[in-house]
Amino acid sequence: MKNQAILAGSSFLPVMPVNEINPDNEPLDTDEDNQQETKPVVQTELLNEMGQLQLPKEPNNGIHVITIIGQVEGHLVMPPQNKTTKYEHIIPQLVAVEESPDVKGLIIILNTVGGDVEAGLAMAEMIASLSKPTVSLVLGGGHSIGVPLAVSADRTFIASTATMTIHPIRLTGLVVGVQQSFDYLDRMQDRVIGFITKHSHIKEEKFRELMLATGELARDIGTILVGKDAVECGLIDETGGLQEALSYLNKMIVQREKEKSKKGKRKGKNTKEVN
Repeated sequence: MKNQAILAGSSFLPVMPVNEINPDNEPLDTDEDNQQETKPVVQTELLNEMGQLQLPKEPNNGIHVITIIGQVEGHLVMPPQNKTTKYEHIIPQLVAVEESPDVKGLIIILNTVGGDVEAGLAMAEMIASLSKPTVSLVLGGGHSIGVPLAVSADRTFIASTATMTIHPIRLTGLVVGVQQSFDYLDRMQDRVIGFITKHSHIKEEKFRELMLATGELARDIGTILVGKDAVECGLIDETGGLQEALSYLNKMIVQREKEKSKKGKRKGKNTKEVN
C-alpha cells in the first residue's frame, strides 16, 4: 500500500504504512525485556557509586554486608583520587537494614585510614543502636575514627595481620588560637574515648595511655596495635577472619530468632488468660 498524505492547514501529515505483520503498529518490546536489560545496569551503577549491592530479597539470605574502606568522607568532598566511604551513603543503608524484614544480621568490613570525626562517630552510633545482630571485621587497617566504627558492633574481629592506630584527633584548616578552640577539641576527644570504652573492654586510662604514647609513630603520638595486641588490651573481642565472623553472626541470628519465638509464645498465653 502506497503512502498517502492528508492536507492539514499548510502542512502535510504523512500517513504511516500499514504493517502486515503488526497492523496496529504496536511496539514489540515488552516490559519484561526492558526490566531484564535495566536491572543489571542499575546494580552496576549502584556498585560503582556506593560499593554496595541491593538488600537481599530472598528470606534465606539474611546477612547484609557494609564495607567501610579508604577515608571516611564527611561534610567536605575529598579529592577524586582518594578512595572514600561517604557517610550519606552508609546511614540510609543502616536504616534500611533495621527496617527490612529480610535482613537478619549485619557484618561490617573495615579497611579504613580514618577521616571525618563527626561522620565516623555518627555511623558508629547508628551501628551500635541497631536491634539486629552485628559483627565487625577489621582487615588491613582500622585507624583513627575507624576504631569506634570497629567497636560499634555486637562482636568485633580483627585479622591477625591487621593494624589499628590510636592517636589524638586533630583539626585541619583555619584554627583560631584561643582557649575555646582547645576546649572544643578536648570535649570532642572525650566523646570519642567515651564511645570506645563503652562498646569495648578497654579501660579509659589504658586507652589514653596508648593514645598519648611517644616513640611508636615517627611524626605523631599514639600507638599501632597489630591483630593480637588489639585483643589483649581489650579493644577487639577476638582475632579471626571472615569464616569466624560469619559463624558468630549466624549463631547470634539463631539465638535472636529463638528469643523472638519465646516472646511470641508468652504473649499468646497472656492473651488466652485475659480472654
